[in-house]
Amino acid sequence: MRIGIVGTRSAVFTTTFLVAAALLAACSGKSQSLADYIAAICVAHFRDSSRAEMPFLTDNVAAMSKMMVDMGIKPSGDVDRDFVAMMVPHHQGAIDMARAELRYGHNEQLRRMAQEIIVTQQQEITAMRLAVGEPLPPTAPALDQIPAVETNDSKSNRTTHPVKEP
Repeated sequence: MRIGIVGTRSAVFTTTFLVAAALLAACSGKSQSLADYIAAICVAHFRDSSRAEMPFLTDNVAAMSKMMVDMGIKPSGDVDRDFVAMMVPHHQGAIDMARAELRYGHNEQLRRMAQEIIVTQQQEITAMRLAVGEPLPPTAPALDQIPAVETNDSKSNRTTHPVKEP
């Protein structure tokens, strides 16, 4: 049985690394070595995680890696614009991680906090863009306007909350 567990963990680790690398490659061509480095650091800690947690961890690696790559801007000479250019991906990373909590998490207090993070970070992105005269992004549907994804939580024998996201 020990070989089966090791083999499963190895397969999960390999799959997570490959998914993260593919997501990172799709994120940006700016700094693939940075993206590879981030994925390697994150994935190294996932070796002992359960198969059930892998989708959550994969979503978070993708969010953090995209955020870090997108924060790597070419300075424009305008400190305010550069600040916004770096903070928008930072805030979007928080939004993406909060969405992962809504998708996979069970703690009601944390789920409420994740919803608040999404709302406040979106508001701050809007305020920063307006402050430097940038156009606003298209409006995204509210979390309750998008079809839900449900997964089975083997630890609690219950289905995760149907959370809708873009």
